[in-house]
This record gives sequence, C-alpha cells and structure tokens, in this order.
Amino acid sequence: MKFKAVFQSMRLPFLVLTPACVLLGGAIALASSAPVIWLHLWLGLAGALAAHIAVNTLNEYQDFRSGLDALTSRTPFSGGSGALIRCPDAAVAVRVSAGLSLLLVVLIGLYFIMHYGAAILPVGLLGVAIIVLYTRWINQRPWLCLVTPGIAFGPLMVVGTHFVLTGHYSVVAAGVSLVSFFLANNLLLLNQFPDMQADRQVGRRHLPIAYGVEFATGVYGFMAAAAMLVIVLGVDSGTLPSLCLLALLPAAIGLFVWMGARRYGDQIGRLRPYLALNVFAAVVTPLVLSITLFLGH
Repeated sequence: MKFKAVFQSMRLPFLVLTPACVLLGGAIALASSAPVIWLHLWLGLAGALAAHIAVNTLNEYQDFRSGLDALTSRTPFSGGSGALIRCPDAAVAVRVSAGLSLLLVVLIGLYFIMHYGAAILPVGLLGVAIIVLYTRWINQRPWLCLVTPGIAFGPLMVVGTHFVLTGHYSVVAAGVSLVSFFLANNLLLLNQFPDMQADRQVGRRHLPIAYGVEFATGVYGFMAAAAMLVIVLGVDSGTLPSLCLLALLPAAIGLFVWMGARRYGDQIGRLRPYLALNVFAAVVTPLVLSITLFLGH
C-alpha cells in the first residue's frame, strides 16, 4: 500500500511534459548540426525526470503536512493525487522518495559540472532552488509563482538540454524555450483555479487568489497568444523552418481554453474539459515543434 502511495505521489501521468521539453532542446541541438553526445541526452532526460518527480513528491508531502490535501476538491488535473489522504503511513516514504530524487538530480548535475565546468552550474542551482522552495515559499508570491513553472520547463530544460548536448549556450535555444515557458506557466495557472478556496486557507497566494479569476484569465490569454507569437517570429526571422508553423495548431488550443476559462473559471465542473485541453496544448506544442524543427532542417 505504501509503495502504491509513493508511486501515485510521483504523478506519473504529468511527467510527459518533461520529455517533450527535453526533446525540444535536443531537436535544436541536432538542427544546428553541432556534434552531440548521445549519453548526455539520456542523462539529461533522467535528471529532468528526477527533478520533476522530486518537486511532485515534495509537494505531495508538504501539502499533506499542511492540511491542504484534506481541504482540496481534486480533479484529474489539479489538487494533487490524494495518495497520502488514503495512506497516511506512506508520508515518510514519500518524503524519502523526494530526497532520493533530488539526490539523483544533484549527482547528474555534478557529472555535467565535471565534464563541462561551472558554466552549467547556474541551471542546476536554479533548478534545485525551485524544487526546494516551490510549495512553501514560491506559492506565496503571485508573480514568481506564475513564472516559475515556465522557467523550469522552458529555459532550464530546453536550454539546459541543448547545453549538455553541445557544451555551449544558444540564443536560438533560449528564444525557442519561450514557447515552453508560456505554455508551462499556463498549465499551472489554470490548474490553480479549482484549488483557490483550499489554497487560501493554508496561506497560499498565487495569481488567482491575489488578483482574482478574471485577471488571471486575462494573463492566461496573453501567454497563450505569446507562445504562438514566438513561433511566428521564429519562422519569420528564419530561426525556425516554415514547417514549424504546424506547431501553431496545438498551441491555438490555448486560445480556446482561454475562452472557456472566461466563461467557466469559477465553475469546477464545467472547467474540467478545458483543464484537459490545457495539458494537451502544453505537451503537444513542444513535441510538434521538435519534430518539425528537426524535419525542417
């Protein structure tokens, strides 16, 4: 039973965003015709997945300890797994799982530091800081909470993957990573809507709590449009091949989600289909962008 609770606390279905973002960094490296070290792709993916698992399990443990889990009305896309509500005895095991995942992140990071030197250190340090601080500190600061997911799944994963494959930073990778930045921000932002009442009771202060659903929905719409604009500007400037315009198709779903959030932002039952579409846009857009980027060069 404890093993099942630990497994559920990792929120494995949500981990699909990580390989999509890592693949985008890898596609940029391959499209540049730079020599790549394939072992580093797999190590980078392992480190990124371990980081995602660490933040998920630490979030589950801390939300259980704060009492938030007992207050939350869960949906398939928000409110955590509820694993520790069903099996409280697994709390220590979940905390240990978070620690071991974080240790794996650090060990992989040390390998890359030994291989490339301190140039990769800022990516690693910022990633570890996000894992440790996200639930208890970042969630109390609305604007920082808004952009932290995008920083993690955008610049850190996309630019970081490009670096560990090539040994240098890339302006192109940084620019393209903004697609994942905006979409990952939106992914977490919309998922906060159903949790507002419970989150407020334990002291969280993310954007919907601080400024209201209407304002947060407007921010969502801006970022959905911004993700599409990054793709268009990339193609227009010649940075991205024309084939990458196909990524606008899944990205445009974000605009449909925005319209749904405007109508049903405070109605959890009616918002659920849009939560699902939000996940689809966040995962499929970088995936399509990766494939078209590679095929277009």
